[in-house]
Amino acid sequence: MTADPTETPPRRLSGLPSRLLTQTAAHVHRLVTHGLGDFRTHHYALMAALAEAGPSSQAVLGRRCGMDRSDVTAAVTELASRGLLRRTVDPAHRRRNIVALTAEGENALRELDQRVQRLQDEAFAPLTPTERAHLAELLTRLLDHHTRP
Repeated sequence: MTADPTETPPRRLSGLPSRLLTQTAAHVHRLVTHGLGDFRTHHYALMAALAEAGPSSQAVLGRRCGMDRSDVTAAVTELASRGLLRRTVDPAHRRRNIVALTAEGENALRELDQRVQRLQDEAFAPLTPTERAHLAELLTRLLDHHTRP
């Protein structure tokens, strides 16, 4: 049985790394987005950054996660309303908020870590652990090259 040529990409596209990366990223994004349930990837990023670095201003948190200030504010507001983050006024700079994980947020993050790991395992199942590490290394090198000032 031969493949239907109307359902296969042109040969000149099928081997382009940029196209393969875009298609893979879209697939993995859909998988992760669905798998996170009522959380979003930016929720996970903010919570992970707070767990790693401790309480932070919203501005620093946004820069660390590569998020726009207004998006950080909306996500922090949402997570705080769920009892996962605590936002307090910085006594040294009254116009600045300090954001921290609550105990509930730490528990939710542990659950999300497990969920994200299962999703990574599903998304990258065809690759061995060594291949996954190599892929991450190559992608990091590309990203660093294109985002360095």
